[in-house]
Amino acid sequence: MTELHPEVAAVTERVVSRSRETRRAYLDLIAREREAGVRRGKLACGNLAHGFAASGEDKAAIRDERTVMNIGIVTAYNDMLSAHQPYGRYPEQIKLFARERGATAQVAGGTPAMCDGVTQGQSGMELSLFSRDTIALSTAVALSHGMFDGAALLGICDKIVPGLLIGALRFGHLPTILIPAGPMPSGLANKEKQRIRQLYAEGKVGRAELLESESASYHAAGTCTFYGTANSNQMMMDMMGLHMPGASFINPGTKLRQAVTRAAIHRLTEIGGAGNDYRPLGLCVDEKAIVNAAVGLLATGGSTNHAIHLPAIARAAGIVIDWEDIDRLSSAVPLIARVYPNGAGDVNHFHAAGGMSFVMAALLDAGLLHDDILTVAGQSLRDHARDPKLDGEELVFEDAVPESLDDTMLRRPGNPFQPDGGMRLVKGNLGRATFKTSAVEEHRRTIEAPARVFSDQDEVLKAFKAGELERDVVVVVRFQGPKANGMPELHKLTPPLGVLQDRGHKVALVTDGRMSGASGKVPAAIHLSPEALGGGPIGRIRDGDVVRLSAADGLLQVLVDEAEFAARPEAEAPEPAQGTGRELFAFMRQGADTAERGASAMLAAAGL
Repeated sequence: MTELHPEVAAVTERVVSRSRETRRAYLDLIAREREAGVRRGKLACGNLAHGFAASGEDKAAIRDERTVMNIGIVTAYNDMLSAHQPYGRYPEQIKLFARERGATAQVAGGTPAMCDGVTQGQSGMELSLFSRDTIALSTAVALSHGMFDGAALLGICDKIVPGLLIGALRFGHLPTILIPAGPMPSGLANKEKQRIRQLYAEGKVGRAELLESESASYHAAGTCTFYGTANSNQMMMDMMGLHMPGASFINPGTKLRQAVTRAAIHRLTEIGGAGNDYRPLGLCVDEKAIVNAAVGLLATGGSTNHAIHLPAIARAAGIVIDWEDIDRLSSAVPLIARVYPNGAGDVNHFHAAGGMSFVMAALLDAGLLHDDILTVAGQSLRDHARDPKLDGEELVFEDAVPESLDDTMLRRPGNPFQPDGGMRLVKGNLGRATFKTSAVEEHRRTIEAPARVFSDQDEVLKAFKAGELERDVVVVVRFQGPKANGMPELHKLTPPLGVLQDRGHKVALVTDGRMSGASGKVPAAIHLSPEALGGGPIGRIRDGDVVRLSAADGLLQVLVDEAEFAARPEAEAPEPAQGTGRELFAFMRQGADTAERGASAMLAAAGL
């Protein structure tokens, strides 16, 4: 067995030590819930009759408790979003697969699934982050009926997987498997898509040309193919052993995808509490699994959104991880994947080059992952470093390829694209922020330039179009934190800032808001905490102040005399926006905690 890397071991011990009391309380909770909580065998007859009244041919099995397991399906299906449209037929398929093993399944409930691609740059984006907590609450409602012995979670995209997992972890005594639906086939080449976006930002092509380009990129059922938050979700679920091996990046609508979904349901029936291989979700998601997820995020250059989601997921299981942990792991974990926007190829190319099985095997060989975790399938994480294949009609799992099939996209840790991970903590007199380095050229990772301050991303676009940013500049966008407006992504700033950078200017972004998992080549300090609303120092920056941002040194500073800066009044916050339902989420904004803790009012109010 390969010895664990000392920094991974040290960070894990740090997380274990910090989480000792909260983790113990969590494990006590799920033990009580298993023994004394609401479950089907304890329901009164009237309760139980309601629960199986419409279950058709499964009714007798549920009523007479002749089912090996009654599986609660929590689905994020809708047919407007490409990633979730394939889930429409999954419940009926799952019921058939369950019956093959003497089990039953019911749709326990649905969750919303909003798309950051649709709402990007629109007012609906201000609901996006808090949709994660809404999904967690919906999952809890679905599982609260006590009818289920296990759970199948159907969801893929940005806030959906974290929300499903947070909600399900509060029912951590139930064995649970997450079931992806896969990415759409590759469309327009990513470089060409990026080129058209920048031409549009410069006014050199019109809306028709831009729409044609975007339609050729996002063109079919399945997840978007760039390596953003949705596909980073799938990577993390693999790293935590919560998928069937190799499940993440099989395209929808294929025989192999259906075979892997069938195998997931069969496996779920084998890990229930009535058998000899009980694997509850709350034991699968432990400190080592959380560290594995962080390592995978860094090694593959995954989405910065998980600097927020991973601490929130961990909290739901009584585990505390912070940005210092992620930063320390980043110093030890090399970047071994380049997937668009960090490289030319998309997740389909990544999968063809060796994909997740190669990444997992390579990181395990290098001592960078915990192998000894409880997974949903296999005896260790190593058993998940395999690829599903069809041998005729039979599903088989093959070991990962020994070497990358495309070293422009995927490499071993001994020959990485860069020696450290794709994410850094930067801190200083402005607070603490996340810097995604994996897509930023090394010579651009330190910038010192005068600030131009905005309180709205549309103001940035107006200034760009007016030619006011044609210089070295640090664009500061504040009042974008969770308390201010729900922390929308500011992804539509990437094309204009990229244009300025291509014109030879030194450009950076500093914000208490988020950027997309598709954050690109412009250096950015994001998720800045404390945020402007409530007294964060970003609220005292003025136009012309020199700001220094350096991923190399882990610094984020405004170069202003300390006494003068402290004496400045805070900028006036914009009025809370109305419309698009944003007013309904005011209680979540008001109660949200910091980005580093997960930016959740729900977890804060629950004392988690």
